[in-house]
Amino acid sequence: MQKETPKPYLTLSGKTILEHTLRQFLSLDGLRQVLVATSEEYLETAAEILDQVVPDTVMSDCLVGGNARQDSIYNALRKVAEVDLVLVHDAVRPFTQPAHIEQCCSEAADIGGAVLGVPAKDTIKRIDRQRVIQETPSRKFLWQTQTPQVFRKELIMKAYEQAIDEGFTGTDDSSLVERLGHPVRMVEGDQSNFKITYPLDLELAELIIQKQQR
Repeated sequence: MQKETPKPYLTLSGKTILEHTLRQFLSLDGLRQVLVATSEEYLETAAEILDQVVPDTVMSDCLVGGNARQDSIYNALRKVAEVDLVLVHDAVRPFTQPAHIEQCCSEAADIGGAVLGVPAKDTIKRIDRQRVIQETPSRKFLWQTQTPQVFRKELIMKAYEQAIDEGFTGTDDSSLVERLGHPVRMVEGDQSNFKITYPLDLELAELIIQKQQR
Protein backbone atom coordinates (compact mmCIF):
# COMPACT_ATOMS: atom_id res chain seq x y z
CA MET A 1 0.00 0.00 0.00
CA GLN A 2 3.10 2.23 0.25
CA LYS A 3 1.92 3.65 3.59
CA GLU A 4 3.38 3.34 7.09
CA THR A 5 -0.03 2.74 8.67
CA PRO A 6 -1.20 -0.90 8.49
CA LYS A 7 -4.09 -1.38 6.08
CA PRO A 8 -6.85 -2.05 8.65
CA TYR A 9 -6.21 1.35 10.20
CA LEU A 10 -6.31 3.39 7.00
CA THR A 11 -9.48 5.45 6.74
CA LEU A 12 -12.40 5.44 4.32
CA SER A 13 -14.67 8.47 4.66
CA GLY A 14 -13.40 9.19 8.15
CA LYS A 15 -13.63 5.65 9.55
CA THR A 16 -10.97 2.96 9.63
CA ILE A 17 -11.26 0.01 7.29
CA LEU A 18 -11.42 -2.22 10.39
CA GLU A 19 -14.48 -0.35 11.65
CA HIS A 20 -16.24 -0.66 8.31
CA THR A 21 -15.46 -4.38 8.30
CA LEU A 22 -16.63 -5.04 11.85
CA ARG A 23 -19.97 -3.34 11.24
CA GLN A 24 -20.85 -5.91 8.56
CA PHE A 25 -21.02 -8.59 11.26
CA LEU A 26 -22.98 -6.81 13.98
CA SER A 27 -26.38 -7.88 12.66
CA LEU A 28 -25.38 -11.55 12.74
CA ASP A 29 -27.87 -13.52 14.80
CA GLY A 30 -26.21 -15.12 17.80
CA LEU A 31 -22.97 -13.13 17.61
CA ARG A 32 -21.21 -13.80 20.92
CA GLN A 33 -17.62 -12.61 20.60
CA VAL A 34 -15.34 -10.52 18.39
CA LEU A 35 -11.56 -10.95 18.46
CA VAL A 36 -9.03 -8.86 16.54
CA ALA A 37 -5.45 -10.05 16.08
CA THR A 38 -3.06 -7.18 15.48
CA SER A 39 0.48 -6.00 16.13
CA GLU A 40 1.50 -4.99 19.64
CA GLU A 41 1.93 -1.42 18.42
CA TYR A 42 -1.74 -1.21 17.43
CA LEU A 43 -3.33 -3.07 20.37
CA GLU A 44 -4.60 0.14 21.95
CA THR A 45 -5.96 1.44 18.64
CA ALA A 46 -7.76 -1.85 17.95
CA ALA A 47 -9.21 -1.87 21.46
CA GLU A 48 -10.57 1.66 21.00
CA ILE A 49 -12.22 0.67 17.72
CA LEU A 50 -13.80 -2.39 19.33
CA ASP A 51 -15.14 -0.27 22.19
CA GLN A 52 -16.71 2.15 19.73
CA VAL A 53 -18.20 -0.42 17.36
CA VAL A 54 -19.09 -3.62 19.22
CA PRO A 55 -22.15 -3.46 21.51
CA ASP A 56 -21.79 -4.23 25.22
CA THR A 57 -23.85 -7.41 24.80
CA VAL A 58 -21.05 -8.96 22.71
CA MET A 59 -17.69 -9.93 24.20
CA SER A 60 -14.73 -8.32 22.44
CA ASP A 61 -10.98 -8.32 22.81
CA CYS A 62 -7.80 -7.75 20.80
CA LEU A 63 -4.60 -9.75 20.94
CA VAL A 64 -1.10 -9.78 19.52
CA GLY A 65 -0.87 -11.76 16.32
CA GLY A 66 2.00 -13.97 15.16
CA ASN A 67 4.66 -13.90 12.48
CA ALA A 68 2.22 -15.29 9.88
CA ARG A 69 -1.53 -15.22 9.33
CA GLN A 70 -1.88 -18.80 10.55
CA ASP A 71 -0.10 -17.96 13.81
CA SER A 72 -2.34 -14.94 14.39
CA ILE A 73 -5.51 -16.94 13.89
CA TYR A 74 -4.34 -19.71 16.20
CA ASN A 75 -3.60 -17.12 18.88
CA ALA A 76 -7.17 -15.88 18.47
CA LEU A 77 -8.69 -19.36 18.43
CA ARG A 78 -7.22 -20.04 21.86
CA LYS A 79 -9.28 -17.13 23.21
CA VAL A 80 -12.57 -18.11 21.59
CA ALA A 81 -15.45 -18.63 24.02
CA GLU A 82 -17.77 -21.64 24.11
CA VAL A 83 -19.49 -21.21 20.76
CA ASP A 84 -20.74 -23.50 18.01
CA LEU A 85 -19.27 -21.69 15.01
CA VAL A 86 -16.09 -19.68 14.47
CA LEU A 87 -15.86 -17.12 11.64
CA VAL A 88 -12.43 -16.09 10.34
CA HIS A 89 -12.39 -12.89 8.31
CA ASP A 90 -9.83 -10.56 6.73
CA ALA A 91 -9.92 -7.15 8.41
CA VAL A 92 -9.51 -5.47 5.02
CA ARG A 93 -12.62 -6.90 3.36
CA PRO A 94 -15.11 -4.20 4.41
CA PHE A 95 -17.88 -4.94 1.90
CA THR A 96 -18.92 -8.47 2.87
CA GLN A 97 -22.70 -8.77 2.61
CA PRO A 98 -24.50 -9.80 5.84
CA ALA A 99 -26.70 -12.19 3.81
CA HIS A 100 -23.59 -14.00 2.57
CA ILE A 101 -22.24 -14.22 6.12
CA GLU A 102 -25.52 -15.75 7.27
CA GLN A 103 -25.44 -18.27 4.42
CA CYS A 104 -21.89 -19.33 5.30
CA CYS A 105 -22.96 -19.87 8.89
CA SER A 106 -25.96 -21.94 7.80
CA GLU A 107 -23.84 -24.15 5.55
CA ALA A 108 -21.13 -24.57 8.19
CA ALA A 109 -23.71 -25.58 10.77
CA ASP A 110 -24.93 -28.22 8.32
CA ILE A 111 -21.66 -29.68 7.01
CA GLY A 112 -19.00 -28.40 9.42
CA GLY A 113 -17.25 -25.82 7.24
CA ALA A 114 -18.08 -23.24 4.58
CA VAL A 115 -16.16 -20.50 2.79
CA LEU A 116 -17.25 -17.55 0.72
CA GLY A 117 -15.96 -17.24 -2.83
CA VAL A 118 -16.67 -16.42 -6.45
CA PRO A 119 -16.16 -18.38 -9.69
CA ALA A 120 -12.81 -17.61 -11.33
CA LYS A 121 -13.42 -15.13 -14.14
CA ASP A 122 -9.90 -15.16 -15.59
CA THR A 123 -8.17 -18.03 -17.34
CA ILE A 124 -5.80 -19.74 -14.90
CA LYS A 125 -2.42 -21.14 -15.98
CA ARG A 126 -0.25 -23.64 -14.09
CA ILE A 127 3.44 -22.97 -14.71
CA ASP A 128 6.77 -24.55 -13.76
CA ARG A 129 9.74 -22.90 -12.00
CA GLN A 130 10.85 -21.34 -15.30
CA ARG A 131 7.35 -19.87 -15.78
CA VAL A 132 6.66 -22.15 -18.71
CA ILE A 133 2.95 -22.96 -18.92
CA GLN A 134 2.23 -26.57 -18.06
CA GLU A 135 -1.55 -26.64 -18.01
CA THR A 136 -4.69 -24.55 -18.51
CA PRO A 137 -7.25 -26.05 -16.11
CA SER A 138 -10.93 -25.64 -16.85
CA ARG A 139 -12.53 -22.73 -15.02
CA LYS A 140 -15.68 -24.79 -14.49
CA PHE A 141 -14.48 -26.00 -11.10
CA LEU A 142 -12.14 -23.12 -10.16
CA TRP A 143 -13.24 -20.57 -7.56
CA GLN A 144 -11.48 -17.63 -5.94
CA THR A 145 -11.76 -18.00 -2.19
CA GLN A 146 -12.71 -15.08 0.02
CA THR A 147 -13.62 -14.70 3.67
CA PRO A 148 -15.41 -15.22 5.97
CA GLN A 149 -14.53 -18.86 6.37
CA VAL A 150 -16.79 -20.50 8.93
CA PHE A 151 -16.27 -23.75 10.85
CA ARG A 152 -17.55 -25.64 13.83
CA LYS A 153 -15.26 -24.69 16.67
CA GLU A 154 -14.02 -28.18 17.47
CA LEU A 155 -13.24 -28.81 13.80
CA ILE A 156 -11.15 -25.69 13.20
CA MET A 157 -9.30 -26.21 16.50
CA LYS A 158 -8.44 -29.78 15.52
CA ALA A 159 -7.29 -28.63 12.06
CA TYR A 160 -5.00 -25.96 13.51
CA GLU A 161 -3.52 -28.19 16.18
CA GLN A 162 -2.76 -30.94 13.67
CA ALA A 163 -1.19 -28.43 11.26
CA ILE A 164 1.04 -27.13 14.05
CA ASP A 165 2.04 -30.63 15.13
CA GLU A 166 2.98 -31.53 11.55
CA GLY A 167 4.61 -28.20 10.64
CA PHE A 168 2.10 -27.53 7.85
CA THR A 169 1.33 -23.99 6.69
CA GLY A 170 -1.79 -23.48 4.63
CA THR A 171 -2.84 -20.59 2.43
CA ASP A 172 -6.19 -20.30 4.19
CA ASP A 173 -8.18 -21.89 7.02
CA SER A 174 -10.11 -24.18 4.72
CA SER A 175 -6.89 -25.82 3.53
CA LEU A 176 -6.17 -26.93 7.10
CA VAL A 177 -9.64 -28.46 7.47
CA GLU A 178 -9.39 -30.13 4.05
CA ARG A 179 -6.25 -31.94 5.24
CA LEU A 180 -8.41 -33.71 7.81
CA GLY A 181 -10.52 -35.15 5.00
CA HIS A 182 -13.49 -33.10 6.17
CA PRO A 183 -15.76 -31.52 3.52
CA VAL A 184 -15.95 -27.73 3.21
CA ARG A 185 -18.69 -26.13 1.14
CA MET A 186 -18.21 -23.13 -1.14
CA VAL A 187 -20.81 -20.36 -0.82
CA GLU A 188 -21.11 -17.94 -3.73
CA GLY A 189 -20.55 -14.31 -2.81
CA ASP A 190 -19.79 -11.43 -5.14
CA GLN A 191 -16.90 -9.38 -6.49
CA SER A 192 -17.60 -6.46 -4.11
CA ASN A 193 -16.07 -8.53 -1.29
CA PHE A 194 -12.55 -7.70 -2.42
CA LYS A 195 -9.49 -7.48 -0.20
CA ILE A 196 -7.96 -4.01 0.00
CA THR A 197 -4.35 -4.68 -0.94
CA TYR A 198 -3.14 -2.06 -3.41
CA PRO A 199 -3.60 1.73 -3.71
CA LEU A 200 -6.14 1.19 -6.51
CA ASP A 201 -8.22 -0.99 -4.17
CA LEU A 202 -8.27 1.83 -1.62
CA GLU A 203 -9.47 4.29 -4.25
CA LEU A 204 -12.22 1.90 -5.35
CA ALA A 205 -13.28 1.33 -1.74
CA GLU A 206 -13.57 5.07 -1.19
CA LEU A 207 -15.81 5.39 -4.25
CA ILE A 208 -18.04 2.56 -2.99
CA ILE A 209 -18.37 4.16 0.45
CA GLN A 210 -19.24 7.50 -1.07
CA LYS A 211 -21.89 5.90 -3.28
CA GLN A 212 -23.40 4.09 -0.28
CA GLN A 213 -23.62 7.36 1.64
CA ARG A 214 -25.58 9.21 -1.06
